[in-house]
Amino acid sequence: MVSSPTRYLVFFQYFGTKYSGVMETSNDQSIVGVQNYLEKAAQNLKPIVPIKFHISSRTDTGVHALCNSAHLDIQRAPGKPAFNEKQLIYNLNYHLKPEPIRILNAYRVTNSFHARFSALSRTYIYRLLIGCTHHSEIPVFERDLCWAPAGRRLEFWELKFRSRSFLYRQVRRMVGALVAVGQGKLTPHHIKELLEIKDSRAFPPNAMAPPSGLFLKSVEYNEADLDTTVAPGE
Repeated sequence: MVSSPTRYLVFFQYFGTKYSGVMETSNDQSIVGVQNYLEKAAQNLKPIVPIKFHISSRTDTGVHALCNSAHLDIQRAPGKPAFNEKQLIYNLNYHLKPEPIRILNAYRVTNSFHARFSALSRTYIYRLLIGCTHHSEIPVFERDLCWAPAGRRLEFWELKFRSRSFLYRQVRRMVGALVAVGQGKLTPHHIKELLEIKDSRAFPPNAMAPPSGLFLKSVEYNEADLDTTVAPGE
């Protein structure tokens, strides 16, 4: 008798500098996605069917995640019980070493749950280090973790954005536009014109904020969807 698969929602974080983004890419590329490593780690769980991570929120090359999420189905051999949440977290993290990717939490969910479409909102943070006149002024532990446009005094700013969903590179465009206005490279009237045009191709390419300062902070769900009392296959 073939056992039914169990669906899990996992929350995970990663330092995105070395990856092509979160989404899976061809394994023959020199730089691959976070999903490649997640699925490679999951195959060590010895599932009957290869495990696929369905990512809730895309992030680009160089973008980090304090907490992203994905759902996955695990079908074990007949007679083997479903993993509990702690077992799943431990085993995945063990096989993710030494990558800067970590599973934070896991929940058993119903088979109708979808990590992307069940999400209520997503929250991003963009970190700016204002006041740097030279790259060497960025604290060593902050390199690749912020954007440091020139300014008058050294201070960190964090800009927070929350929505059900976002357009491609939307946060980086918004941050870049704010900084460009602050530096006098764009005017508020120019921003109004760009919004009225509603064409991303009209956005000045040199006003795009770099990926290094962008973090996916969290993906929010209805608490009732994360009820850990769900039985396998429900």
